[in-house]
Amino acid sequence: MKKLGFLFLAVTLWGCSTTKNINNSHEKWVTLFNGKDIKDWNVKIHHHDYNVNFGNTFRVEDGIIKVRYDQYGDFNDQFGHLYYKTPFSYYHLKLKYRMVGELQKGAPSYTLRNSGLMFHSQDPKTMPKEQDWPISIEMQFLGGLSDGHPRPTGNMCSPGTDIFYQGKLYDGHCLDSKSKTYDGDQWVSAELIVLGDSLVTHIINGDTVLQYSKPQIGGGVANRYDPKIKIDRKALTQGFIALQSEGQPVDFKDIQIMELTHQNKKKSN
Repeated sequence: MKKLGFLFLAVTLWGCSTTKNINNSHEKWVTLFNGKDIKDWNVKIHHHDYNVNFGNTFRVEDGIIKVRYDQYGDFNDQFGHLYYKTPFSYYHLKLKYRMVGELQKGAPSYTLRNSGLMFHSQDPKTMPKEQDWPISIEMQFLGGLSDGHPRPTGNMCSPGTDIFYQGKLYDGHCLDSKSKTYDGDQWVSAELIVLGDSLVTHIINGDTVLQYSKPQIGGGVANRYDPKIKIDRKALTQGFIALQSEGQPVDFKDIQIMELTHQNKKKSN
């Protein structure tokens, strides 16, 4: 019993230490997608000007944001993103997604059953017409290929950005999570907890699958951006969130956010 008492005390103290900088008294969930339209969202698709929703890529049907390419023809690297209208800094976001249908003709093979949520993104108004990817961090969503091989979801990718993982600058573009593989067209619940330019946590179906810290501008992959925007080593304290279209039909729903207030925030190492 004495050992159990010490264990309970240790767990309690740990819990307090991880939440002491977050004040929960005024936090509440806010719905970002009203289930009817995307009037609160803005579009930027590669090869097109800001707010041109080419081919009705992002549409609302049956209370769902659907990403479709039936008006495209060849995909032609028309990578797109649907941005909520305001940026966020310190928050807990949750949504549900599912992979549906077939990869669009001409889309890169790596985009098969592949989509994502961009966050801490640059303002889409600052993206030139020919910029392919926004400078941002991505919570990558991958669907299983029903081949018996693991394919985790809730991964991290970093177009034009860098992160720290396990205390060190991560030198890759994508970082796999430890999630399960989700085959078929099942709905998957994803949550993202972002503490400014400090700790970032990815959660899939209730399980914490990845954590990293110090999101900042840097790295490659994003192309033809305005050089005034890409200031390497600049900490990403806030930015826009966006749903991705890159050739795979995908559905999104139940998008909610809880902004987190904080006091005397300390950066994570």
